[in-house]
Amino acid sequence: MISKEDNRIPPLFGLVLAGGKSLRMGYDKSTIKWHGKEQRYYMADLLKGYCKEVFISCKPEQQNEIDTNYKTLPDTYSGAGPLVAILSAFKAKPDVAWLVIACDLPLLDDQTLNFLIQNRNTNGIATTFKSPFDSLPEPLITIWEPSSYEILQSHISDGYTCPRKALIRNEEKVKILIPPNHDALMNANTPEDAEKVKEIIYQHVTDKSR
Repeated sequence: MISKEDNRIPPLFGLVLAGGKSLRMGYDKSTIKWHGKEQRYYMADLLKGYCKEVFISCKPEQQNEIDTNYKTLPDTYSGAGPLVAILSAFKAKPDVAWLVIACDLPLLDDQTLNFLIQNRNTNGIATTFKSPFDSLPEPLITIWEPSSYEILQSHISDGYTCPRKALIRNEEKVKILIPPNHDALMNANTPEDAEKVKEIIYQHVTDKSR
């Protein structure tokens, strides 16, 4: 557990990953309005309740597309993928911890974020969840501590581009949690996934109205 009063704890910043090509979805999934606003903005607003500052990660050419009410953090490393986005965030602010979330988690909720943050291990390199879908650590809803920066740099220098592999390779330094709500970690990467998410959201709304 962490204490908000402990000034030795690196401050928590938020990073919403919204720079992907969304090839499997067929259109930019960060702009889907699952909750009445574009998902990238919904996720950024969600993180504002937990993080000192929140940024939307994007490609440099995407910056002009994003609402100026939101801070952007363009990729500064070459290549593509979430690891480039995470490294770019650390390059900009190496002394903070980054709560990184993918924009394709439309069912992410406060309960899950609270659980992750309250169980944060600042002595390791990361705090993450065990995926309920493949039992592997889920790198795209993870708190990456400042100590992970050097490890991630080494990881990409070795030719690895998957942040999940970094968690697996350094498992002894990673705190892995069981998510309190399995649906919260469901990715919506394809039209088929999107239909499932719509059904779940509709069911949640229906249950609340009873």
